[in-house]
Amino acid sequence: MAKTKEIAAHLAYSVTKSSELCSSLLCDVRRAALALGSDRRSSELSGSTCRMASVEIAAEHERILREIESTDTNCIGPTLRSVYDGQEHGLFMEKLDARIRNHDRDIERMCNHHFQGFVDSITELLKVRGEAQKLKSQVTETNQRLQNDGKELITSMEELKQCRVQQRNIANTIDKLTHCLPVLEMYSRLQEQMSAKRYYPALCTLEQLEQTCLPRAGQYRFCSIMAENIPKLRTHIRDTAMSQLRDFLESIRKHSDKIGQTAVKQAQLQRSLDGSLSMQPRTLIGRRGRKEAMAAATESDGSPLSEQDSGILDVEDEDDDDDVSGAQELVDFSPVYRCLHIYTVLGLRDVFENYYRKQRRKQARLVLQPHSNMHETLEGYRRYFNQIVGFFVVEDHVLHTTRGLVNRAYVEELWELALSKIVAALRTHSSYCDDPNLVLDLKNLMVLFADTLQGYGFPVSQLFDMLLEMREQYGEILLKRWNITFRQVLDQDNYSPIPVSTEEEYRHYTSLFPMQDPELEKLPFPKKLPFSEFVPKVYSQLKEFIYACLKYSEDLHLSSTEVDDMIRKSTNLLLTRTLSNCLQYAIKKKNVGLAELVQVIINTTHLEQSCHFLEEFISNITNVPPDTVNATKLYGTSTFKDARHAAEAEIYTNLNTKIDQFLQLADYDWMASPPAGGSLSASDYLIDLIAFLNSTFSVFTNLPGKVAQTACMSACKHISTSLMELLLNPEVRQISIGALHQLNADVKECESFARAGPVAGFQGDTLLLAFSDLRQVGLCLLPGPLSFFFLFSFFFFFARYRSFHPPPPFIVFLPSLPNALRCPCRRSFGSLFSSDCRCFHFCGDVNRPFYTDLFISREKHSKMSRLLRN
Repeated sequence: MAKTKEIAAHLAYSVTKSSELCSSLLCDVRRAALALGSDRRSSELSGSTCRMASVEIAAEHERILREIESTDTNCIGPTLRSVYDGQEHGLFMEKLDARIRNHDRDIERMCNHHFQGFVDSITELLKVRGEAQKLKSQVTETNQRLQNDGKELITSMEELKQCRVQQRNIANTIDKLTHCLPVLEMYSRLQEQMSAKRYYPALCTLEQLEQTCLPRAGQYRFCSIMAENIPKLRTHIRDTAMSQLRDFLESIRKHSDKIGQTAVKQAQLQRSLDGSLSMQPRTLIGRRGRKEAMAAATESDGSPLSEQDSGILDVEDEDDDDDVSGAQELVDFSPVYRCLHIYTVLGLRDVFENYYRKQRRKQARLVLQPHSNMHETLEGYRRYFNQIVGFFVVEDHVLHTTRGLVNRAYVEELWELALSKIVAALRTHSSYCDDPNLVLDLKNLMVLFADTLQGYGFPVSQLFDMLLEMREQYGEILLKRWNITFRQVLDQDNYSPIPVSTEEEYRHYTSLFPMQDPELEKLPFPKKLPFSEFVPKVYSQLKEFIYACLKYSEDLHLSSTEVDDMIRKSTNLLLTRTLSNCLQYAIKKKNVGLAELVQVIINTTHLEQSCHFLEEFISNITNVPPDTVNATKLYGTSTFKDARHAAEAEIYTNLNTKIDQFLQLADYDWMASPPAGGSLSASDYLIDLIAFLNSTFSVFTNLPGKVAQTACMSACKHISTSLMELLLNPEVRQISIGALHQLNADVKECESFARAGPVAGFQGDTLLLAFSDLRQVGLCLLPGPLSFFFLFSFFFFFARYRSFHPPPPFIVFLPSLPNALRCPCRRSFGSLFSSDCRCFHFCGDVNRPFYTDLFISREKHSKMSRLLRN
């Protein structure tokens, strides 16, 4: 039953649908054809009859009809347009009506064929109508219940639909945000990096944002704004990095003194830790922390080192640290690295390198320009050296922690410039220095400066050459200083033997001066050392000078032989020039007495004996044997000998001067009457002179024998010569016998002094020979049987030893001279005198004087000598 109902319903529905479809289709075609050709129907009907006979037109119309039947009604426009274009729509309408009628007949036939079945189906359908009503009511009730029950489900479905829409929207949003969020996140990170002044990571972020994130995000307004701001951000980063670099350069220029001071302290500490291995650690000083710096050159986000802005890290706090940190640790090089990386990323590395090198060259010229008053204090030199060390420590670190910012050739060029400037400045300013301690401190500072820079790989041979040049200047300053010291010692000396009352005092002086005198050691206390305070003080000063020279030679990388040679040469200059001049100054002073001169001779004798101790002292401190082939010998022996000879000559001169002072008191009455009777006593001035000589020669006991003997002989000869000059004074025109007797008494006193032997060591009457000329004059002029022959000897003496200068005319009273000789007569002497020479003139009687004027040729000398011998 259900099957039948279903078939009937289906059949009815199909027939009805087919009929409606065909009818509708054909009607639509008809209406369309009528609508298209309504305006031309009258003209087209008249011509259509004659064309319908054509087979082609009929076939075309058939095709069009099939096409209309098989095509959707929405697409029959072009088909109808072809009918209209062909001017045959009337005939087509007839064909269309015939086709419609055919379809109607088919439909009717189909309906008739299925009518009985349809009637049966209707009958069956009517039978089940009641059941259908019941079923309908049940379905309605069920539907009602279902609707009631499905409200919640519909609500849930609506909610689910909304959720699905939201999910779809969310998925779309997530997809878009997936591309936009990296842009926003990166831009946010860029802003954070810019705020934190981490410009190199910001530049890397900016590049990644521009090349990767923005193209993926799409065309959004915020993306366009970001893209427009990227060039501005790049410019801002570049300018800010350059500004930080300028601040860094200014900072290290300002604090280069502190950087260099720290590097020098580090070098000094390293050298003090192990002197024997000083060269090896010094080579590591400059590299300390370099690997760490290289390892920390970039952070996790690509930022080089730290992102501090300051170029110097708390330099004020470094003084409180007990540990001397590396000089590089004081400096934050991140501005340099940052700017280098930024300019590299921007493609401007060459611009940055040229700018950096240009600015550092300018700073180098400023650093190498010394202050005008640098030579006044050591602090000025220290600040100058520290600034240079700080400059090159920074350059060395940049050289080894950057790739190509500065190269070895650039640094070496700067160092060559610095060396020439440093040497020129030191030559100029050190020449103003006259303090040996300052020069020594400057030398130590220069050595530390050179060793520090040598630890960083810079050649410093020129600096050590400069130190060797300054060594000569240092020696000259030492000589000037010791010249003052020696003069002070000489001025403060009392020129008296040193009294020693205890063993401690004796050991004290023997420790200051090496003296070996067994006889003196055996003497009981108190006793006197033969020399004065001058000797141990001078010897100590000589050792101090040697120590001063040795101090300068330390750390100059000189061999022991070179140090020994330098010390010996400087000591020779001290002995031969400074000490010798000081001794000459002490000897030539106006207020120096004979006792002082004697003590000077004794002092120089002991100093001369101590020269080999000085040789040993120098050999001990330099570790060079004194018998080395090329070792320079000290000239102390010759220096002290020369000083002693000068003192001896000064003794002779002073002694003669003192004698002259006594002789100035001589007041001879050349016209005195002969003595009435008895012997005459010596003149008072001569007695005082003899007493003075005795006291003086008693002081000469400590002098070498030859010196005392020479002084005594010189004094006696000077007395004899002076008395002879008194006798031959041009102002003395007349001499009486009484004056001659007084002169004879003085000569006897002198001879008594000579016979007494004031100085030991003379053989026989050697000292009497000094007065032989005076004695001959006395024998010649005083009355007696041999006076005539001594008179000839007297004149012969002048003729021979006075270089033919005739003595001045003088008058002598000769009351007892034989009458035969009172007038000139050649017969008495044969051919001794000739008319061509000036001769003796004896005239007058007994009470009249005779005049003599002598000039005898060489030929006459021999005749007179033979005559006198016979």
